[in-house]
Amino acid sequence: MIDKAQIVSLVNEQLEDKMFLVDITVNERNVIDVFIDSFDGLPISKCVAISRHVEHSLDREEEDFELHVSSPGLSHGFKVKQQYIKYTGRQVEVTTEDDKKLEGTLIETGDIDFVLETSSREKVEGHKKKQLIVRKHKLKYDEIKSAKAVISFK
Repeated sequence: MIDKAQIVSLVNEQLEDKMFLVDITVNERNVIDVFIDSFDGLPISKCVAISRHVEHSLDREEEDFELHVSSPGLSHGFKVKQQYIKYTGRQVEVTTEDDKKLEGTLIETGDIDFVLETSSREKVEGHKKKQLIVRKHKLKYDEIKSAKAVISFK
């Protein structure tokens, strides 16, 4: 089986300043999936360059493999802290380890935690109509089961 650490090293050699590695998987059939992202958008030409670099560095005579290099896309969950940083100021959906679901604006990211601002209409004593209540949730990265960007067509 192909060594994942070797793939990580090869990909890191090709990453530019604002690019980052999200995830690499290698399954038992040597299907290699490489997910990279960038703070400035990721052109397909960079995916091609990384793919070629990895492919030319591995020996198909020794071990055959299938290689895919792409960005993770909006439907994939966040895997690394840089993705939280990239989506600061945008809508995200978070599920905590205790299965609490929150959706709101990611307003701040730190080394060990981030702040998610949520808003909802709730009945408040002394008011006839529901009031807009805004809350800030400080969450640690290691307490998150899943997080992903919310796609909105508003």
